[in-house]
Amino acid sequence: MKCNELFFSLHIIERMVERDIDKKALVDVLNNGETIEKYPNDKPFPSFLLLGFIGKTPIHLVVAKDPVNMFCVIITAYFPSELIWSNDFKTRRKK
Repeated sequence: MKCNELFFSLHIIERMVERDIDKKALVDVLNNGETIEKYPNDKPFPSFLLLGFIGKTPIHLVVAKDPVNMFCVIITAYFPSELIWSNDFKTRRKK
């Protein structure tokens, strides 16, 4: 995802500490991850759910992007649960 500037929300900073995720890993997912869901109506900016990997471990990253100034805000990151996500970690399981 192309971003002119990158910001980290307070929430993601808390999750990084809680889940032992480093900044470099998040930036790598942002640059190389796959967009698996789009939330165009999110406010104040549209957001996206990205799938990436830290080593062999899948991780989801939620990023909001200002479409005018092209800056991104990393909102949160989490390790997807196999109870919620299919084996490819791209598709939600049916309830």
